Amino acid sequence: MALPLIVVIAAVATGAALVIYSRSARTVTVTGGIAAVGRPAPLFSTWDLNGNKVSLGDLRGHPVLLTFWATWCTACREELPAVQQLRDGNQSGGLRVLAVNYRETDIGSMRTYLAGLHVDLVAVIDPDAAIASAYGVDIGLPVVVLLDRSATVSQILIGAVPSATLEAAVARVVGGGTSP
Repeated sequence: MALPLIVVIAAVATGAALVIYSRSARTVTVTGGIAAVGRPAPLFSTWDLNGNKVSLGDLRGHPVLLTFWATWCTACREELPAVQQLRDGNQSGGLRVLAVNYRETDIGSMRTYLAGLHVDLVAVIDPDAAIASAYGVDIGLPVVVLLDRSATVSQILIGAVPSATLEAAVARVVGGGTSP
């Protein structure tokens, strides 16, 4: 009776270790509390759609636009191409963009969605909404968060916003000095 029990315990422990090991290789980490305008942005590390590690801290010194999106978000279909144009027009000013996918895990579907929109932004995963939670995102996609060059939250825009509003917000953070 003891031998089958030991075998079951060993199998369960091995299975749990494999799940924990494979998951930890792609764990999203967030530090720094909750985002609020005028306060330091919560820092995070995650993975892009190609499996490369991406850390917000690596972008310090640059204005950053975070856009939270999902493949089921109808407003994101219009906003992501507009964000792409803003990125393209403001790269010389140092603007960096991270497109944070909200709670999805099908990377192939995410790639297809972005390709269909002709968007080549750095898209990162947030399958458990750890990053989204730190930035107060739980409903009402898209959400855009703008960070200044010192990684302070400059503005949070919830839901679909007019392109002119988005352009003015980006101009404010890009105009705040030169990138390193």
